[in-house]
Amino acid sequence: MKDYQKQYQEKLTTPEGVAAWVRSGQHVFADIALSQPVTILDALCERVRRGEAADVSLSTLLDICPMACYQPDVPAGLHVISMFCGAGARKTVNAGLGDILSGYYRDYPRVLRQDRKVDVFCVTVSPMDKNGYFSMGTASSVCQAMIEEAKVLLLEVNEHVPYSFSAPVIHISQVAALCEHNAPLLTLKPAALDEVSLKIGELIAAEVRDGSTLQLGIGSIPDAVGMALRDKHHLGIHTEMFTDSMVELMECGAVDNSRKPIHRGRSVATFALGSQRMYDYIDRNPVIELLPVEYVNDPAVIARHPDFVSVNAALEVDFFGQACAESIGTYQVSGTGGQVDYVRGSVLSPGGQSFIAFPSTAKGGTVSRIVPTLTPGAIVTTSKNDVDNIVTEYGIARLRGRTLRERTENLIAIAHPKFRDELRYAAKKRNILL
Repeated sequence: MKDYQKQYQEKLTTPEGVAAWVRSGQHVFADIALSQPVTILDALCERVRRGEAADVSLSTLLDICPMACYQPDVPAGLHVISMFCGAGARKTVNAGLGDILSGYYRDYPRVLRQDRKVDVFCVTVSPMDKNGYFSMGTASSVCQAMIEEAKVLLLEVNEHVPYSFSAPVIHISQVAALCEHNAPLLTLKPAALDEVSLKIGELIAAEVRDGSTLQLGIGSIPDAVGMALRDKHHLGIHTEMFTDSMVELMECGAVDNSRKPIHRGRSVATFALGSQRMYDYIDRNPVIELLPVEYVNDPAVIARHPDFVSVNAALEVDFFGQACAESIGTYQVSGTGGQVDYVRGSVLSPGGQSFIAFPSTAKGGTVSRIVPTLTPGAIVTTSKNDVDNIVTEYGIARLRGRTLRERTENLIAIAHPKFRDELRYAAKKRNILL
């Protein structure tokens, strides 16, 4: 213990001291959400701005915090790349001041190992334990691949980061430098559950059988689904993101993971984001397993769970069933993430179902989210060949195994009533409907 503490003190410095380990021409990576060490990354940005390093590449995943590297005055010598285009990076990417790396979330570890150079990995971790190990805490994600590939490991230690027994760990002997930043973790406000979200939640919950395994996304609709499942029994969790609604389901007894064929008795995710209550729930909790994304999001692993149910979102869906969840026209607002992995895994699961759910309208009810064709430039996230069920507050449109004509009829039936005649007219004009 004393030796580990000595190593810790020898490597302890300021964020600026940690950032000084980054050299010109290097490729720096951070992982997802709360695992991103904001103080180190901000110090790196300033280091480049002062001319102490140049031609530095910085890649992040699901950028949720305001960071200097994603501001309009990002220095020319820092090339920022988002692997998801979260809220923190959105304006920078669309302004051409940053780049985006597209891909399925589960494929990023392989991309890092085979196609991208990883010189430096920066990460926020829990305090060191008595054996000299730091836990990633809220993220397994792509961390293990970054740890293995990086030549330099830099840590931001935060006493508020929960200790996860299953997330990747880093030993003090592997660390080049570290700093401490004991700021409370970013939390998400509870989603507002309006009438539309609650109705959609009820529609989906009615399709969920006792013993099903769940993947729920983030936002009001997944939260509404969670609330509507409180009376179910023996549910399981195998999900990309661990959320507060899942804590609710575990605490009320609806989720016990007792019928899962693998990881029985355990809730599986690859990262967590939500409230402080949820972070406290994760801390040293053996029934929460945070595992690498290449495993958690593997459609073949998902499909091993009978009656698997996935719930995800989209911005718009066309008559073919093509779902756009990443852009408004050419304006990038998100990334592919794991949506396609869970759509595919769900439909391969015996008795499994995938639901892509959203309110029927946008922009205060002036725009239909069900459209004849996607907005020009829109990115297709889930293809027409993968899509299963589309849900709005007006019902569920079954698309899998349906013809174009049947899909169109089913989608129009769940569109907002004030747009149905318009959509039917467009379908007839294209000879889809007679």
